[in-house]
Amino acid sequence: MADTLFGDGKDDAALRTIGEVAEALGLRQHVLRYWEQQFPQLQPLKRSGGRRYYRPADVALVREIDRLVNSEGYTLRGAKAALARWQPDGGLSAKPLAQAAETADPHPAEQPAAPAISAELVSRLQAVRQQLAEALRT
Repeated sequence: MADTLFGDGKDDAALRTIGEVAEALGLRQHVLRYWEQQFPQLQPLKRSGGRRYYRPADVALVREIDRLVNSEGYTLRGAKAALARWQPDGGLSAKPLAQAAETADPHPAEQPAAPAISAELVSRLQAVRQQLAEALRT
């Protein structure tokens, strides 16, 4: 069965180039390379000449990082904490990762107390974040 994310007819288990992954997810290749440096769990295969090949587990991890950072508004540090228990063999489930993110607190002494904000303000800020994310993808 072909992967609907890519729509190219390849098998779900096929390796993908960085270009294929970047295009399918609406990301730039340099962002994926940067995330490889920031997230130790993200380790695509590298062949001669440094050409990267992403396995299905790598693609799933990139999708989760993208969701956390670009949709949920996590900082890279927060996303790292949320993904601290990433197990490539166990697959990726947004629910357990979201639960891990809620309990993750890597440096509690360094986090300032959050000011109280209204639900309306949070909703407006999320709408702005979504608009910015969509603008950056175009």
